[in-house]
Amino acid sequence: MEVEFDLARARRETPGCENVLHFNNAGAALMPQPVLEAVVNHLQLEASIGGYEAKDLAFAAVEHVYDAAARLINCAPDEIAFIENATRAWDMAFYSIPFRSGDRILTAKSEYASNYIAYLQVARRTGAVVEVIPDDEYGATSVSALRGMIDERVKLISISHVPTQGGLVNPAKEIGAVAREAGVLYLLDACQSVGQMPIDVKEIGCDILSTTGRKYLRAPRGTGLLYVRRDLIEQFEPPFLDLHAANWIDKDTYEVRADARRFENWEMYYAGKVGLGVAIDYALSWNIEVTWQRIHSLAEQLRSRLLQLAGIEIHDLGRERCGIVTFTVDGISAVELQKRLASEKINVTVSFADSNRLDLPSRHLSQLVRASVHYYNTEDEIDRFCGAVDQARH
Repeated sequence: MEVEFDLARARRETPGCENVLHFNNAGAALMPQPVLEAVVNHLQLEASIGGYEAKDLAFAAVEHVYDAAARLINCAPDEIAFIENATRAWDMAFYSIPFRSGDRILTAKSEYASNYIAYLQVARRTGAVVEVIPDDEYGATSVSALRGMIDERVKLISISHVPTQGGLVNPAKEIGAVAREAGVLYLLDACQSVGQMPIDVKEIGCDILSTTGRKYLRAPRGTGLLYVRRDLIEQFEPPFLDLHAANWIDKDTYEVRADARRFENWEMYYAGKVGLGVAIDYALSWNIEVTWQRIHSLAEQLRSRLLQLAGIEIHDLGRERCGIVTFTVDGISAVELQKRLASEKINVTVSFADSNRLDLPSRHLSQLVRASVHYYNTEDEIDRFCGAVDQARH
C-alpha cells in the first residue's frame, strides 16, 4: 500500500523553507526544527554549566548516535565511529590499510577528488598502483569490467556510491558481490547516498562506509560517521591515536580500543553529535523508502521540466539516478547562473572539473550547475526554479 507523504508537516518543520528555495541538499540540506532545537539546547547547556558538565548531563543523548546510526545502515553500534566529517571518516579508514608495493587499488572513473588524491599519495609512498574501473554503457562503474580486473594483487575496491558531479548511482550492491566473491576489501563513500536512499551495509556487502551528517540526513555541519565491519576493526590501526582511541597501559605500552571508536579522537562537536542522533531518528521517522521515492520523483520531474527549456542540457549519467540534477545552459556559465539564482533566494551549487579530473574533462565539461532536491521540496518550487533558469538566459 502506498504511504501518503505529509508535505505540509515536512515544510512546517523546516524553517528554512520560508526563506529560500533550497536545491542545494547535496551540499548541505536545511535542518529540521527538532535537529535545530537539539543542537541549540546542547550549546545553551554548555554555556550554562560548562562543556564537560553538559556532556556528562546529556550522556544518553550524546551516546544515542551510535544506536541510531546502527539502525539506519543495519549494523552494530560498536561498528560505528562519530567523526567530524565524511572525508576525515574516509581518511581514517583508508590510511589504516597497510598497502605494499604492487598492491592494486581499484576505483571508479567518477571518484571524488579528495579520495583520488589520497590514492595517489599512498601509491607514491608505498608503490601501490591506482587503477580505474571502466564505465558501462550508461556511465556507471562497470561490474563486469571490475570482475575482469580481479587478481591476487587487488588490495582494495573503493568507490563513491553517488558522485559529487551528478545524479548517477553506482551499483554498490553488485560491486559488493564481486568484492565478497574475491575476498577483497571494499570501501564505500556514501556521503551523498545515506539519508537520501535506503542503505544496508549487509546487503551492499561493504566492509567500510563513510558518510556525512550535513547532506541528506539534514544534520549540522561538522558531523560524520564511519562504519567498519566488526571482524576487521582490530586489523586496522588508525593513522593517528590519542587517549580516546587507545589506552596508555604503562610507560612503553599502549592498547588500541577494540571497537570502531578507535577511529575517533577525544575532542569532538558534542552539540553536533547530539544533533546527528536526532537527525537520524527524524529521517527514520519518515520512512526512508517513502522519502527516497519522493526525492527520486522530484528529480525526474526537474529533469523533465528543464529539458522543455531551450538551450539546456542535462548531464546526469547512469541507469539509476538520484536527487542530484546537473545541467548546463547555453550562453551562461554555471557560476554566473548560480549568482543570478542566488539573487532570487534560490540555492544551487556548481561542480567544477577539479572535483573529478577523470569524468568531467572526458565529457568536455569544465563546470556544471548542480541542483539537488529533498523530500521537503515541492512541484511548485520546480516550476519556479525552471522559470528563474529560463529568465536568466535572457
